[in-house]
Amino acid sequence: MADAGLRVGIVANEASGDLLGAAIVAELTRLVPSVHCVGVAGPRMMAAGCETLFPLERLSVMGLTEVLGHLPELLRRRRQLTEHFRKDRPDVFIGIDAPDFNLGLERRLRAAGIRTVHVVSPTVWAWRPGRVKAIRRAVDLLLCLFPFEEPFLRRHGVPARYVGHPLADQIPLQVDRAKARAALGLPLSGTLIALLPGSRLGEMERLAVPFIETAVACLAARPGLRFAVPLVNPRLHACFVAALQRLAPDLPVTLVEGRGREVIAAADCVLTASGTATLETLLLKRPMVVGYRVHPFTYQLLTQLRLVKVQYAAMANLLAGRELAPEFLQDRCRADLLAPAILALLDDPARVAAITAEYARIHAGMRHDAARAAALAVLELIGRAPG
Repeated sequence: MADAGLRVGIVANEASGDLLGAAIVAELTRLVPSVHCVGVAGPRMMAAGCETLFPLERLSVMGLTEVLGHLPELLRRRRQLTEHFRKDRPDVFIGIDAPDFNLGLERRLRAAGIRTVHVVSPTVWAWRPGRVKAIRRAVDLLLCLFPFEEPFLRRHGVPARYVGHPLADQIPLQVDRAKARAALGLPLSGTLIALLPGSRLGEMERLAVPFIETAVACLAARPGLRFAVPLVNPRLHACFVAALQRLAPDLPVTLVEGRGREVIAAADCVLTASGTATLETLLLKRPMVVGYRVHPFTYQLLTQLRLVKVQYAAMANLLAGRELAPEFLQDRCRADLLAPAILALLDDPARVAAITAEYARIHAGMRHDAARAAALAVLELIGRAPG
């Protein structure tokens, strides 16, 4: 690493973090052309100029039980990153989401005198509010993507700043369905349902079967339907194809390498896992149904200990303040419930129009040039002027 210029350590753990990280890296590069970003990056961050120390997929684990199975490697990777950044000290370290991994890393680096920024507020307002103390110890600055997060965190002594969500700036207010279909080589006419069974292997293993079974049920009721599935890496592709060949080898489905945003834009309705995909679907103004399952032991812990403090799982519904996207979680994530919910949306254009209008209103209110605001906040923290 060169002696001159700005040194930024940055770690993302999954596809959604890669998306956010890429926007921040690109804006930092625009503001400070000499910047050198290094850490853990996915393809988007690497395309923006970030160097990666090992593949992002090595950190992509979610759920209490799932983490336990990968805990030795996760701890080893965190030790490696801690040692790397202590020896080759960045001017600032940025952890993107994945609080159970990144906050521990940030705490260690902050104790070593390195300024730390965490992007994406841990959902302490939704569950496990006791984590606020850990956040205070770990970060010099927490950048929030949603407006309701900053006041909550500041009340609890966390130095937080609302910067908005880069996706709200990147996605246009008007989305062209025909253009998206043409770009994907899909028929311009006919009804298309997008299936998004997650960006992590654990999600895919739990959701591929109910999502495929739902597609089969929808097709039986509407023989002209078509389906499209974006798959972000070869492991997810192999997992989904294995389930597809076993359950519905003749399903009229187009498998797409990545390009999830275009798949959503091309669709008339979306069946999606909970997570960032629900936000993308909202910003693309597509009606959606949300299905999700976590490991049974994880779900048991969450429910018995009453760790969840919010009414909805999907960010789209949290932002709307009501269940515009029907949610089917855990045992309710099955075809006999999901398929009727999708067909009900397809059969009710007035309802879809109302949902679209509400999503457009939310989208317009979220546009704040978030990547620039985040990059400027990072530079301000370390006393570095653009240029």
